[in-house]
Amino acid sequence: MANNLHVSYDLITPGQNYDKVIERIKQLGSWAKPHMSFWYVNSTYTASQAVDYIKPALDVNDKVYVVDATNNTAAWNSLPENVATHIKEQWTR
Repeated sequence: MANNLHVSYDLITPGQNYDKVIERIKQLGSWAKPHMSFWYVNSTYTASQAVDYIKPALDVNDKVYVVDATNNTAAWNSLPENVATHIKEQWTR
């Protein structure tokens, strides 16, 4: 069964490698790009697996946030701690 993933990212200067990040996102599955740095991907990957798959294309300061709309889960890389905490606290309210 495929998952409906919503993938967003911020690539922070220096070292913004958009081509590499976009290539990794496209490899996750059937995709559409509704906004500049927001993608929809129908994928066999979970949110956590998708983040792990995209990570090699990111610099240490880049951020990625993936929501699996099928399974109501999310995963991320390098979000500010206060944002990550807020998401965790509010997710199932």
